[in-house]
Amino acid sequence: MLDGRKVRDEKKKKMKDALSRSGAELTLAIIQVGSLEESSAYIKQKKNFADKIGTVVAHKQFPDSVSEAELISVIENLNQDEAISGIIVQLPIPERLNKQKIIDAIKVVKDVDGLTSENRKRFESGDSRAVIPATARGVLSLLKAYQVEVKGKKATVIGRSALVGAPIAVLLGREGAQVTVCHRGTEDIVGKSRDADILIVAAGKPLLVTKDFVSAGQTVVDVGINLVSGEKLEDEIPKRELVGDVDFEAVSKIVGAISPVPGGVGPMTVLSLFQNLFDAGGI
Repeated sequence: MLDGRKVRDEKKKKMKDALSRSGAELTLAIIQVGSLEESSAYIKQKKNFADKIGTVVAHKQFPDSVSEAELISVIENLNQDEAISGIIVQLPIPERLNKQKIIDAIKVVKDVDGLTSENRKRFESGDSRAVIPATARGVLSLLKAYQVEVKGKKATVIGRSALVGAPIAVLLGREGAQVTVCHRGTEDIVGKSRDADILIVAAGKPLLVTKDFVSAGQTVVDVGINLVSGEKLEDEIPKRELVGDVDFEAVSKIVGAISPVPGGVGPMTVLSLFQNLFDAGGI
């Protein structure tokens, strides 16, 4: 079991000690638009982690009706605030807002999510100043924590989003893996998945990967976090539950190692975000 919570908790004390020794004060600004239940839950996780390592979270929440201009103005003020070490926009935000334009307002030195266009250019070109997007960093850290050999291995990544799939593929390639990226137009995704030593699934489609996609001895990392309706409760309200992009029950019986949902990549993403914040603060 690739247990992200265990790895996160092992790193937590080291980070707290490092921050204490440095004497630095780090503050992460989180911008939230609306009150989406899932977003609020993720922000709560970040606040809890921050409390435990001694950093501060400045949570700026705005109604769904907020304008792009207002959000950009807030970000520009945070850019100028020397007390703010890093800034992130909690996604998703309403579709009427230009997500990339808003994110690009973040000064690149405070972009601890690694999602600005400028940072993406740096990352793709191999610039050492680039911030590694938190989820991609978390996936690679999880593999390293469990001593999963990447160099010389076949790795298949299902999903090519600019936020997750693409940067994961880049990182695996830099580590010496032979990387295949699959998407909805790829022929024989099942065969390409089954043939891999390492299978990373970041498609955003609940339970996409079944037992037919995998083979014995593989390492499977499930990046998907999907909220679906489960069994109905007594009052007929459907219970909502988190599932990954992988059918864990079926796949876990076949492969050599697998990350659970929840408790796998999610905690590693939070950890990586704060590692990026430490990097931004020079710690």
